[in-house]
Amino acid sequence: MVQQSNLVEVRGLKVDFMTTTGLFTAVNAVDLDIRRGEVMGLAGESGCGKSTIAFALMRLHRPPAIISGGSIRVDGEDVLALTPQALRRWRWRKVSMVFQSAMNSLNPVLTIFEQFRDVLVGHTGMRRDAARARAEELMKLVGIAAARLDDYPHQLSGGMRQRVVLAMALALEPELIIMDEPTTALDVVVQREILTEIMALKARLGFSLLFITHDLALMAQLADRIAIMLKGLIIEVGATRQIVEAPEQSYTRALWDAMPRLETLS
Repeated sequence: MVQQSNLVEVRGLKVDFMTTTGLFTAVNAVDLDIRRGEVMGLAGESGCGKSTIAFALMRLHRPPAIISGGSIRVDGEDVLALTPQALRRWRWRKVSMVFQSAMNSLNPVLTIFEQFRDVLVGHTGMRRDAARARAEELMKLVGIAAARLDDYPHQLSGGMRQRVVLAMALALEPELIIMDEPTTALDVVVQREILTEIMALKARLGFSLLFITHDLALMAQLADRIAIMLKGLIIEVGATRQIVEAPEQSYTRALWDAMPRLETLS
């Protein structure tokens, strides 16, 4: 079996938050690799630092958060060394992100097309008619009629809004997509539809995926490998089967024990 090369290499990442009582370390000396074409799961309880890592990968942190140590390389490029201009060109083209709440990601006073156009024109200089054609193509890719481009976000269901955000994340054909709790606010049927769509798109387009959730059972169905976080640290990384069947850390076993089982609900 040929070993996949790493697309993402994070070494010693440290993220601090400046507070009135001093520095609070939210992510402490984290190492993380994401291979080309793989689904890497990142799991842990709320507040353990999962989203902080995601924001660091995209360099989206603003004060009082600071990346105070470590390195982030994507496809060999030093992300922390990028200038603001280079970073703007890099985002969404190399790495894109689907945030937890689609309604908060979309501008309520702009049509869906205008939001696609902002991404496409801002990053590629694409003319309006070409941007419309590309937006229609992306909408069809995620199973939404192109006519809905003229709607406003509130006119779409929660599942459709999340599909729109996914389509925008795909617009510039990035090599890595970060998904931070992408289906939390959706019912289980819509969750399944969207996750099936994501995996089909991944198989078709070949991007890597960092999938962040506290739902280990859901992650186990999607991920190739899983990293477990606790209090700002990655305490265990392994193939999904190993994390499911033979976790090494007591905390990982406790997470599984906390999952409801059908036999206990009857």
